[in-house]
Amino acid sequence: MATATLSIDLDAIAANWHQLNRMSAADTQTGAVIKADAYGLGAGRVARALAHAGARRFFVACAEEGAAVRQALGQGPQISVFSGHMAGDTDTINDLDLTPMLNSIDQITRHLESLPGRPFGVQLNTGMNRLGLDSVEWEAVAALILEAGPELVMSHLACADEPGHQMNAAQLTEFRAMTDGIDVPRSLAATGGILLGPEYHFDLTRPGIGLYGGLPFETANPTVALSLPVIQLRDIAIGQSVGYGCAWVAEAPSQIATVSGGYADGLLRALGNRAVLWAGDVPCPLVGRVSMDVITVDVSHLDQAPRTLDILGPHQTIDDLAAAADTIGYEILTNLGARYTRRYVEQPRRG
Repeated sequence: MATATLSIDLDAIAANWHQLNRMSAADTQTGAVIKADAYGLGAGRVARALAHAGARRFFVACAEEGAAVRQALGQGPQISVFSGHMAGDTDTINDLDLTPMLNSIDQITRHLESLPGRPFGVQLNTGMNRLGLDSVEWEAVAALILEAGPELVMSHLACADEPGHQMNAAQLTEFRAMTDGIDVPRSLAATGGILLGPEYHFDLTRPGIGLYGGLPFETANPTVALSLPVIQLRDIAIGQSVGYGCAWVAEAPSQIATVSGGYADGLLRALGNRAVLWAGDVPCPLVGRVSMDVITVDVSHLDQAPRTLDILGPHQTIDDLAAAADTIGYEILTNLGARYTRRYVEQPRRG
């Protein structure tokens, strides 16, 4: 079989949620961010595992993602939509009981006029300058909004993965200035914010990347393994090149494995001549460029021909691989391709 296997450990994801839940303040609810198809790992399966672990509030990027999660979870858990109430979302929000996080005066008007009395939250801009109401806008509409009864007021930290960054304290101060005294649950911390400490936790935390084994949550359980099948082995002589652009030239007689997986599967081109794959406990360098469907790996030093090589697993995390491509673990996860055969690992549940 030429299709690579992506193993997803649902128990590890649940264990990460439990860790982050314990790290959140005692009176703080811990939600779960499962946007982008649970960071590429399958929102339906991940949401059900997290709901079984105890998560009751989930966050997605858009209403369409919310629809998929509602289908997986059924009624009960709350599903909040970061992009708010966009034009054309009204029926989906209403029919599927989604909670839009309103980001602008236009969205506030749309929601209160089209779905009066239906749940909503509000997102505030405290310095990240992406989504949310600025302080002047919030001051102008806060009385109206609070009378309508939002379920959550939230903001998002720009530099939480850098604990010493001055922006963290500045945003915390701004968030408090905008929200202290309101009788509404508040949320500021995602994974990085949880690690900053309880003063950032407020009433609800929203872990995302930490659930999936990524930094800055250094003690997270790894959640994915990716094993790539070897399609062909080739012996090459000194001076022969491998792949497009002759980007790698053999300096000694070499054996090259052509492996199923390329940039169409989320293996970034920047990994060429930089990444390492593993044959058990033995590292094997990726040589040459990453192609659309295949990569080439030097296996000259192995005692026996490999049938598969691991690019994610016990010896290489998503952040290790990201470092080789000068990117972040988020990009590695969310790019994992649709051609992979996904294998979910979890303990059987009783009842």
